Amino acid sequence: MLHGWLPITVEVVAIVALVAAVGWRTGRWRLVSVPAAAVVGLVVALWARWLTYDQGWAGTNDHAPVRLWWLVGTLAAGVVVLVLGWRSARWWRRLVSVVAIVLVGASAALTVNQWVGYYPTVQAAWADATAGALPQQGSLNSLAALRNTTVTGGRIVPITTPGNVSGMRHRTEYVYLPPAWFHGSTPRRLPVVMMIGGEFASPSNWIRVGGILPSLDAYAEAHGGWSPILVFPDTGGTFTNDTECVNGPRDDSATHLTAEVAPYVEKTFGAATDPANWGVAGFSMGGTCAIDLAVMHPELFGAFVDIAGDIGPNAGDKQQTITRLYGGNAAQWKAFDPRSTMAAHGPYRDTSGLFYTFTSSGTAHIWSGTAVPTAAHDKTRGLAAQSRAAAALYTEAHRVGIDCAMYSSLGAHTWNSAAIAFQNAMPWLFGRVGNQPVST
Repeated sequence: MLHGWLPITVEVVAIVALVAAVGWRTGRWRLVSVPAAAVVGLVVALWARWLTYDQGWAGTNDHAPVRLWWLVGTLAAGVVVLVLGWRSARWWRRLVSVVAIVLVGASAALTVNQWVGYYPTVQAAWADATAGALPQQGSLNSLAALRNTTVTGGRIVPITTPGNVSGMRHRTEYVYLPPAWFHGSTPRRLPVVMMIGGEFASPSNWIRVGGILPSLDAYAEAHGGWSPILVFPDTGGTFTNDTECVNGPRDDSATHLTAEVAPYVEKTFGAATDPANWGVAGFSMGGTCAIDLAVMHPELFGAFVDIAGDIGPNAGDKQQTITRLYGGNAAQWKAFDPRSTMAAHGPYRDTSGLFYTFTSSGTAHIWSGTAVPTAAHDKTRGLAAQSRAAAALYTEAHRVGIDCAMYSSLGAHTWNSAAIAFQNAMPWLFGRVGNQPVST
C-alpha cells in the first residue's frame, strides 16, 4: 500500500470510471454541470489544503503531496456530477458514477497513507480496522496458568487502566510480557518501557502496524528470555484526538500516562519502580512525548528514545498550539515545551536520551558526548525539519547534563522506518533501563 501496484491501479481505474460517468451527454448538460463540478472541486480542494495546514496536520516543512488536493477536488467534482446528472442518467451510468466516487475516495485515502506511511499492507489496514486480537495475545486471567513455565515467546495482554485521576476516557491499552516474567513462582521485578505512537494513533500501532513483536522476541531469546516489560498506552482516547501527551482542552493525557498507567503497570505486573528502570520511546508525535515526559518527570523516567519527533508539542504555529492544546494559556505551553523545561530544571543527573532521525540520502551517522550534531540539509523537507529539531534538542539536553546521543540513518517518516529505528535502539534503551553496560 505504500510502494506497490495498488495505489496507482486504484487511481487509474478511478479516472476511467469518472470519465465514463461524465460520458457523452447532451451539450446543455455539459455546459452547466462540468463548470459547476470544476468550481466546486477547486473550492473544496483549496479548503481541504487550508484546513490541513491550519490544524497542524501538515507543517510548512512537511508538505502533503499535491496529488492529494487534486484527488480531493476530483472527489467533490464527482459528487456534483452524480447529483446533477442523476435524474437524466441511465441506471448503468448512475452505478458507474457511484463506483467512480468510491474509487476516487479510496485513491485519496491511499495517497494519505503513502504520505504518512501508516499501513504498509492491506492486511495491516484490515486487522486494525476490525480490531481483531493481536498476535500472541492473552488475557490477564490466563497469566496465572503460565507462571513458572517455559514460555517461548512474549505475551501481549490487554489492560484497563484507571481514569479516576485524569478523567480521561481511554481505549484498551496493552502490555508486552517477556518470557522472563513467567519464570519462577512470582514475577521478576523487570524494567519498563512506555511505547507511544504518532499523531493519529491507536494503542496497538507499535504492535500491529509497526510489527515489532518479532524483534522483541528475538531480543528476549538472545538474553535468556529477558527484556523489559513494554506498555502501549492510549494518549488520545480516539484516533483523531491529537493531545500531544499534554494536559489541556483535548484531555489530560500527561496525567493519564504518569499518574494512572505507570502505577497500574507497577502494581499489576510487579514491575520495577525506580526511575532508572523506566524508559519511554515514541515515533513522530510519540517521539516528542518521549522527551517531554522524560525531562518533565525525571522522577519517573530515566531514559528516552525520540524517533523523528518535533521540537515540542504542536498543533499548528505557536499561537494556534497555545489556543488548541492549552486553551490559550501561554504558561502551559512553556511548561510542556521540552527546551524550556530542560533550561528551568537543569542540571539532570540520571537521565539519558537517544534522538533518532531519518535521511533520504547519505550514510548513517552518530553524535554523542561533546560532539555537536549538524542538522541534515535533506531534499525531503520534513526529514530536514526533524533533523533540525533533534539537533536543537540534543544540544540543549547535553548542556543540562543529559547523557544523550543522536543517530541518523536512511529512512522515511513511516512506520516501517520507525520499527527499524526502534529495533536498532533496543540494545541501547534496554541496556539503560536494565542497568546493563551499554555503548552509544
